[in-house]
Amino acid sequence: MMKIKNLMMAMLAIVMSTSFVACGDDDDDNSMSNYQRYQQAVDQTVSSQKKNDKVILLVAFGSTWEQAYDTFDQIVSEYKSQFSGWDVYLSFSSAICINNARAGENVAPKDYYDPEHWLTAIGKAQYKQIVVQSLQVIPGEEYRRVRDTYVKDFMNNRNGDFTTQYMKSLDQNVVVGTPLMAELSDAEALAAVLNQEADVKAAVAEGIVAFMGHGNPEGYDYYGGNIRYLQLEDALRALNQNYYVGTVDMDATYAEDVLKHIEGGTFDIEVGDVTKTMQYTANSAKRAQLYPLMSIAGDHAHNDMADAEDEESWYSLFNAAGIETKAYETNYTAACWKKYKQGEDYIPALGERQAVRRLWMNHTREAIAKLGTEEALSTPTTAPEE
Repeated sequence: MMKIKNLMMAMLAIVMSTSFVACGDDDDDNSMSNYQRYQQAVDQTVSSQKKNDKVILLVAFGSTWEQAYDTFDQIVSEYKSQFSGWDVYLSFSSAICINNARAGENVAPKDYYDPEHWLTAIGKAQYKQIVVQSLQVIPGEEYRRVRDTYVKDFMNNRNGDFTTQYMKSLDQNVVVGTPLMAELSDAEALAAVLNQEADVKAAVAEGIVAFMGHGNPEGYDYYGGNIRYLQLEDALRALNQNYYVGTVDMDATYAEDVLKHIEGGTFDIEVGDVTKTMQYTANSAKRAQLYPLMSIAGDHAHNDMADAEDEESWYSLFNAAGIETKAYETNYTAACWKKYKQGEDYIPALGERQAVRRLWMNHTREAIAKLGTEEALSTPTTAPEE
């Protein structure tokens, strides 16, 4: 199911991204006009909202689910309250998600511009300090695009939008905030936080708790990010043996593999160039609660994890294995972001949890501390090559 779905999504992404961000060839006036109109809309958004000379650009992959949009609103709101003196904007890196949000798929239309256009508008607004904060969970493919494409192109003034004087002023005044689990210590910190969440604590006391992350397909393990899932599982299982972690896209950690781990045994799991041996004692628990290990509860959470009508969803596979499993929950006690959700079955993602949002904000504070130092990004020298 997932391989076919991933292939279809990849093909659709190519088509959608072409229609969405295409600058067009020189002879394609219509595409160029659309591109310019799009940039103009972002420029106007920034110019109308600019209050400070410092800016935090939050970058998420995106979603097409209303619950996810509400979560993003909550994250932006909290960032604004916690980072006084900074303007805060939110960007989607997925063209599909941007297009569907603008089209108003199932919800009122909303604009989530891509990082390239946001950074161009930010530069035109002459911001003096810029923090680009990744809302990714691991340093994977999407984080690589943010850091090594969008920000790098901006710092290289790829389109020649900015003066040399302005680019020189940005030297050591731009930095990228790292994902939630950038390091082993981050995975350990996340495990400690999740284990203290009231709903998770109650669920793990009664039976199995399995977290579903995304992961990168094997062979595309950028920055060794996939190992963080196994390190998180290690840290969680050191607290309670009822914890398990799997992914949508990472070999040897699909739902079927998690079920094998629950049966018990020793498994050599290959992650990039690393083989990690994981040992599991047979777990006789007959109840389980599933949670998304993603910033928002979107398509993967509601379909790949929770869909009772999909025989290959985590929910269906766990129940078929004789484990009474829930994917939605009613005991999430934290105040929901939108009142209409209160009292309904709910899937709380990482971004719903205030304690987890604080971990992302800690990364932002670490990034801010790098401004003005050699750890910040430098603009290319304008001196002639020897």
